Amino acid sequence: MTIVFERRVLILWAILLCVCVAFLGWNLHGRIWFILELRAVKLSGLVLVGFAIGTSTVMFQTISGNRILTPSIMGFDALFLLLQTSMVFAIGGLGYAHLPSVARFIVETVIMMAAAMALFGWLLGRGRGRADVQLMILVGVIFGLLFRSLTSFLQRIIDPSEFAVVQGAMFASFGAIGRTELMIAALVFACAAYFIWRLMPDFDVMALGRGAAISLGLDYDRAQRIMLGVVAALVSVSTALVGPITFLGLLVASLAHIWAQTSRHAVLLPAAGLIAAIVLVAGQVAFERILHLQSTLAVVIEFFGGMLFLVLVAKGKVR
Repeated sequence: MTIVFERRVLILWAILLCVCVAFLGWNLHGRIWFILELRAVKLSGLVLVGFAIGTSTVMFQTISGNRILTPSIMGFDALFLLLQTSMVFAIGGLGYAHLPSVARFIVETVIMMAAAMALFGWLLGRGRGRADVQLMILVGVIFGLLFRSLTSFLQRIIDPSEFAVVQGAMFASFGAIGRTELMIAALVFACAAYFIWRLMPDFDVMALGRGAAISLGLDYDRAQRIMLGVVAALVSVSTALVGPITFLGLLVASLAHIWAQTSRHAVLLPAAGLIAAIVLVAGQVAFERILHLQSTLAVVIEFFGGMLFLVLVAKGKVR
């Protein structure tokens, strides 16, 4: 069985390699090396964001014990949009456009991570286990609604021309990924990957539930805090890098469970990351190279992810 599972992951790696080659080489002419450099930066961002969203969603579902929840439920996307709107409201669209992109990326990432860790530390520091996880999710939903309400209020009172600037941040965009921001994101992802690798043997035990995990000798609270910290880092960095993609994680996590046909996280985590990267890269090849469309992929992903969410809720497949 292990050979079958490993073969499934290898197949995904082969598919990802093929779509990456297609992304880099499709309709390549003119100043080849210059074009390859630009495409390589964009491709790296797509793959990095895919792995970050895919792995973080599977880990969050393991912690919550629910297959229809994603880290976006905690209000990351709503907080990101509130930050964008607040900056445009405070300094205007022109001032926002002239902000250093690297500084803005770092500030957004730090604020989202700080907010997430403050919430996690407040609710999980009391050692009440799964009840606190459910309370954490509920509080995250409430904060998300609050952030969306504040964002809507600010959007109504800013100048219409400046609202167009905010509107551009409402959907994920892969066309303006900076090299420095990408390097910072890659460094954060490398640190997160180290903790994921160290905790990999514990994930399957945590999926059994708090009581069973503790009875098997696992320091559940410590592992849970580390996992939530990794999830917060991955989601914050990916959101600050390209913008919000609410339902991508749900979509690829469900596909990973179907493809892997196992509950082993040693297979699920790489499968989810690979499938997310394949979806993003193949989608960009289809819409950008073949259909010659811009800013369409995120909308399509949100549509199919939202439909999948409704199907899962209707069928009651939450575990």
